[in-house]
Amino acid sequence: MNSDTVTTPFGRRGVSYAQLAHQFASQRINTEHSIDKWKLFRRICEARTVLGVSDRSLAVLNALLSFYPKTELSDEHGLVVFPSNDQLSLRAHGMSEQTLRRHLAALVDAGLILRKDSPNGKRYARKNRAGSISDAFGFSLAPLIARSDEIEAIAGMLAEERLQLQRMREKISLCRRDIVKLIELLADCTDQERLDVFHARQIVITAKMDRKTKAPQLNLILDELSEIRADIAKLLEKQLEIEKISANAYQNERLIQSSESESYFEDGSPVENADAPDAETVEAYPLAINANQSSKSEGTLREEKYDLQTVLRACPEIALYGPNGTVRSWMDLKTAANVVKTMLSISQSAYDEAERQVGPQATSAIIACILERSGQINSAGGYLRSLIKKRHSNSFSVKPMLMALLRSKMSANLAPA
Repeated sequence: MNSDTVTTPFGRRGVSYAQLAHQFASQRINTEHSIDKWKLFRRICEARTVLGVSDRSLAVLNALLSFYPKTELSDEHGLVVFPSNDQLSLRAHGMSEQTLRRHLAALVDAGLILRKDSPNGKRYARKNRAGSISDAFGFSLAPLIARSDEIEAIAGMLAEERLQLQRMREKISLCRRDIVKLIELLADCTDQERLDVFHARQIVITAKMDRKTKAPQLNLILDELSEIRADIAKLLEKQLEIEKISANAYQNERLIQSSESESYFEDGSPVENADAPDAETVEAYPLAINANQSSKSEGTLREEKYDLQTVLRACPEIALYGPNGTVRSWMDLKTAANVVKTMLSISQSAYDEAERQVGPQATSAIIACILERSGQINSAGGYLRSLIKKRHSNSFSVKPMLMALLRSKMSANLAPA
């Protein structure tokens, strides 16, 4: 390669310390070391952002490599290529001479090639009597061999960074999906205001991210989204504990003793007055059974109008079984009714039938009323089936039952001590 001496460029071009350093490094390469020029070129393309070269400069480097006759770059075969500007321009996809010179200078400044100029600045080679090249003037590819390990390390580092970036974006996508679905699940057991806070936090955080967001910013976004997911998970964990405690509440509460098995109402066996509630209960709810006798409508059930506060005033005991010992919504009332259902030994089939016939709100209100007078009812499940059967025939209404309980409480409060 004739790289045993330091060389300077032709004409007005100066020489820099960096160019001298690349020349010294090129002189120390192992003459037996060789490397596939196209594999190395692909690594240079991967590392171009760190090496500081553009894609157009790489096109010129690709053209220079095409003039090297061997696939393996090796000092044994010489490392200087000497194409004319016309031939180099053709292999660089017709690049103009002025642009070609600019990108050749960029490759020299990046330390990927070296100039080995002749006394007159022309590019050519001299051959000896044996016909082999004894000296050549043009562009030396020796820096590619000298920096091959460095280029390989840079390409590997960038590839790892791209992989980490991809994985981080995948984690962010999974975290966003988890937040959306966990919020949907949380909607059944918390207020809308808290859900809106979670939504707002997620929108503010994800608004910072776009396709050009770098790894440090993505890492911060992932941490913030993970914090939101953790907060939602804690709320859901507490809710699961509440439901677990509620499901076993009957073990710690007094059991409703029943002298008549609910199966009498479920297996279809003929039992005297099976469909009728206890005498004491009928007396307690005089309007529950008879209030709608005069307002029957064939084939339809009349829609009732009553609010949650009416149910809670008439049946205050139901609130003790709601989430955190309170009932603030119809969903809370349904949760409490599920607990009371288990406590009063009301079968799931009876509960489901009631919901099908009168809806979840009316079913919860009925169970609240049954709880209020549970001491006077022998079989809560049978009594529920009896009321639903009468409701189906328009001979029972929930609202009069609530009114009867309210009047009973008012009378008790007005009675002299």
